[in-house]
Amino acid sequence: MRQAATILSFETRGQGFYPITSSLEGFVSGQRMKTGLLTIFCRHTSASLLIQENADPSVLRDLQKFLERLAPENGAPYEHDSEGPDDMPAHLRVALTQTQLALPLIGGALALGTWQGVFLVEHRRRPHRREVALHLIGE
Repeated sequence: MRQAATILSFETRGQGFYPITSSLEGFVSGQRMKTGLLTIFCRHTSASLLIQENADPSVLRDLQKFLERLAPENGAPYEHDSEGPDDMPAHLRVALTQTQLALPLIGGALALGTWQGVFLVEHRRRPHRREVALHLIGE
């Protein structure tokens, strides 16, 4: 068994879904492993990770609208608002999604389904630099 780890940085332009599959594939390819497990961890409390439809962008737009309805920015009585009106809703949206994913590596490739992609989800309105830690174990 071998292991490899790194931290990738991504610049966001504000709220939205940012595809990171190709960055993950680049890291995995460079390790030349055939079988293993890639763990992906988002190092933030107002951004998250999601495996979702990567062919039809309307899916992501509908997901964004759904999260906005579940954790609205305006009109909700949040106690925590020290970083602005989008701060607490961002934390709630992270709680509803994921900060860690595990993807099998089979035949040297991530075992994603045909229509699946991995996304970094920015829940804040302003741009941020986000870090995602990767750990690959395999052979």
